Amino acid sequence: MLDVLFDYPIRSEQSRFSIHPAFARLGLRVVTVLRFLPATGGVRAFEFNGDPGLVHLDPSWRQSAARFVDLGFLHILDGTDHLLFLLCLVIPFRRLGALIPVVTAFTIAHSAALIASAYNLAPNFLWFPPLIETLIAISIVYMALENIVGGSSLQRRWMIAFCFGLVHGFGFSFALRQSLQFAGSHLLTSLLSFNVGVELGQLLVLVLLIPMLRLLFRYAVAERMGTSSCLRSVAHTAWHWMLDRGHILAQFRFAWPAFTTLLLASALRWLMLFLFLGVLLWFLQKTVQRWNDRAPGIGWKALARKFRIGVSSIARTALSGDSQEAGRGR
Repeated sequence: MLDVLFDYPIRSEQSRFSIHPAFARLGLRVVTVLRFLPATGGVRAFEFNGDPGLVHLDPSWRQSAARFVDLGFLHILDGTDHLLFLLCLVIPFRRLGALIPVVTAFTIAHSAALIASAYNLAPNFLWFPPLIETLIAISIVYMALENIVGGSSLQRRWMIAFCFGLVHGFGFSFALRQSLQFAGSHLLTSLLSFNVGVELGQLLVLVLLIPMLRLLFRYAVAERMGTSSCLRSVAHTAWHWMLDRGHILAQFRFAWPAFTTLLLASALRWLMLFLFLGVLLWFLQKTVQRWNDRAPGIGWKALARKFRIGVSSIARTALSGDSQEAGRGR
């Protein structure tokens, strides 16, 4: 046993405190439990494994935002299943303009699910995390098979991305759950910052992935063969994930919950969440429909064609005016 008391003089009770514990070197597995008692009252609890780096015990909103942007960016780059799902979204289109409605629907859906889970609107049963992990694997298998069959369209794809985005949002919340203790009193700011980090990571993946696929299909392998081989590998990997996670899910015993006031309150919260998601889906459908109606007039190629047509018509007008002037001169 090692019992040490550290005594530090405090200049002001408005001071902000932080700690950088290096207790991870004390053992193979070190869990640190920390209680912070601010001058304003209350207790703020921390529990972290290993060395978490610099921990702000009473962070400002800028410190919380910076920490969670970095956390979301690293999480999306480290999540293999989310990256494979993005690959399945990108392969049929490979154009940023066509992917804007799809990625936007996926972003809004997983942001709504993440915020709902952070505010305790998600089920707290033990079987819920394995169910979400299994559904994430199923989403990858479905997207890969749909791309192989070739039945994907922009209208269908963004709606599927919205539905599966809810599932992936709950998956993000599981990774974020242990880190919300570092948010301090800025929960909503931290959630939005985590979403910003996730979107920055997704944008980086899309910016790198789309040119790589174009170069691959242009110089290395035929597009049809390369797409089919890539999607089959993704489907095979996700299929094994689905079986393994489904086996873990099958070990839980499911029982109907007792009808209590707590269950009724939870059902009402879920009803409100589904109503909100329904309104959000309707709004997205109208927005995408307007986007599709304006799509023929949007884009650099269409703009360039209009510009060329305008220049040529002006040139023809100028030439006809010059010929008329020349006729009058004669």
